[in-house]
Amino acid sequence: MNKWLLVFIVPSLLGGYTACEGGGERLAGKDKAEDALAIVLWNVQAVFDGKADGIEYKEYTNGWTQEKYLARLNMIGEALDSIGTTPEVLALVEVENADILEDLSKGALVKHGYHWTFFGNNAGAALGVGVLSKLPFTKTQIHSAHENGLTMPRPVLEAHVTAEGRAIVLFLCHWKSKLGGDAETEPSRRLSARVIARRIREIHAEAPDTPVIVMGDLNENHDEFFRQDNVYVTALMPDHPAAAEAALGLTDFLVISENKPPTSAYFSCLALYSPWAEIEGGSYNYKGKWETIDHFLLNSPLFDEKDWDFDSCEVIRQAPFLNKHGTPAYYNPNTGDGLSDHLPLLLTLRNKEHEER
Repeated sequence: MNKWLLVFIVPSLLGGYTACEGGGERLAGKDKAEDALAIVLWNVQAVFDGKADGIEYKEYTNGWTQEKYLARLNMIGEALDSIGTTPEVLALVEVENADILEDLSKGALVKHGYHWTFFGNNAGAALGVGVLSKLPFTKTQIHSAHENGLTMPRPVLEAHVTAEGRAIVLFLCHWKSKLGGDAETEPSRRLSARVIARRIREIHAEAPDTPVIVMGDLNENHDEFFRQDNVYVTALMPDHPAAAEAALGLTDFLVISENKPPTSAYFSCLALYSPWAEIEGGSYNYKGKWETIDHFLLNSPLFDEKDWDFDSCEVIRQAPFLNKHGTPAYYNPNTGDGLSDHLPLLLTLRNKEHEER
């Protein structure tokens, strides 16, 4: 018998901040227009605080100090400043706890006014995911799931924000890695995809015009099904006849489309647009090959030419995120050199109503 258990928790907003307007000077360089909204997604590669809790990775158990931790936060802040635009939402993957978000918002990123923070992790897990926002949260949920002995290694965060009166739903996640085998670990990624797909269906049923953005390190390429020679169903499925045939009768995946707005010709479920369709390279380099495992996935209301619409998405490929070899500048906890083994993604939305004024 197929047993399915979902656990939903609605946490209070972390940090006890009150909402305030403004926050953060706009930087020179890629200065955003007033009608633009930016979101940065970044797997920051195992950011642990300066306290030993017994769950840290081994390289953070000997010689890791509070001073090294604070120095790393400063480097992260300086790197984000170098992008040249201040994102309204900063989504971070692989942070140990909510205190790190607080330390960033009150320390290295204090000038940017991230007064809203939201963190989630499974009990006993070393690393979770978190959001820092200049936009107020109107609703937050943490989704976890268990099925047939499988448990999502990390929860899915759901945060509703409001930008100029328009609600936007954000999902932040970090899916199961491929450690243990691609096919062997795929059921766990599909379990995470099922949770998100169900919530998107519910949101669409309640308010079809609501923009939804799925973001995170999904440990799966946008063309994973094809990379696996169409052999098995992956958590991200292309809108393709071979994929539809392989997935017949299943629902534990997300359909991704190259069309704007995203459409599904071969599936009966909603499709999400993947910007990787128009971006070269990747955000993570494995054994000399670029992978597209970090994602923004967008639903059709972000292409309806009303309010906030998709404008662009890019991988931040510049120093200090890149090393001299042109690959991500992996952080070394022993030397304190580098930043992360992933490159950040920058998503920009534009308010169409402003353009018409």
